[in-house]
Formats: sequence, C-alpha cells, structure tokens
Amino acid sequence: MRQLIRYGMVGIITNAIIYFVYLIMTCLGISPKISMTLLYLTGAMLGFIGHRKWSFTHEGDVSKSAFRYLIAHSLGYLVNFIILLIFVDRLGYSHQLVQATAIIVVAGFLFVTFRYFVFSALLNNKKEQ
Repeated sequence: MRQLIRYGMVGIITNAIIYFVYLIMTCLGISPKISMTLLYLTGAMLGFIGHRKWSFTHEGDVSKSAFRYLIAHSLGYLVNFIILLIFVDRLGYSHQLVQATAIIVVAGFLFVTFRYFVFSALLNNKKEQ
C-alpha cells in the first residue's frame, strides 16, 4: 500500500504538470499525438528516478531496472497512443478528455508493471544470485 501511495504522489504531481503543458501545446496547434509523445518521453525520464528511489525503494541493478523500465514505458506509450487514435481520431471524442482518461489508464498499467516487472525484488534477487 505504501508503494501505491508514493507512486500516486509522484504520478499526480508529474502528470498534472505534464497535462497542463499538453493543453498549452495543443492550444498552440501541436497535434495531440505529437504533444503526448514529447511529453510522455519527458515524464518517463523524470519518473525513473522518483519511482526507483522513492516509490519502490529499489536497490537492485540500475541498468537492469532501466531496461525493464524502458520496456514498460514503451508498452504504456503504445496504450496511450492507441487510446488517442481510437477515441480521438476514429470516434471524434475531445482529445482533452481522452488524454486525461488515458493518463489514468496508463498509470494503472504502469504501477502493476513497475511493481512486478521493473522494480521487483524477486526478479533482482534471482538475477543477482
């Protein structure tokens, strides 16, 4: 439960700022998918340190967890992109609402992925023995 609360705190602060910048970028005429792509990359890079050190207090191999983090975020990005593609481009929903919802969906996916794949003590202990 502590991990979930800390993950939520890091995520709420980071995603609120990123979503605000997303709204500015799209108001300036940058497409929703390009805005999301640029900001997703920024958020993922910033999040690694916060999630590794504070949310999951991970002390395993940094390079292994960084590689798994990249895999997790690649999948998260793909989920986010597909959500925008389907609900904005195909079904015509408001990109602001869709992106806000996508942030929540992807955050849930990433929490589970980080806990059991990226920062898992079990995976790190097996590989270090």
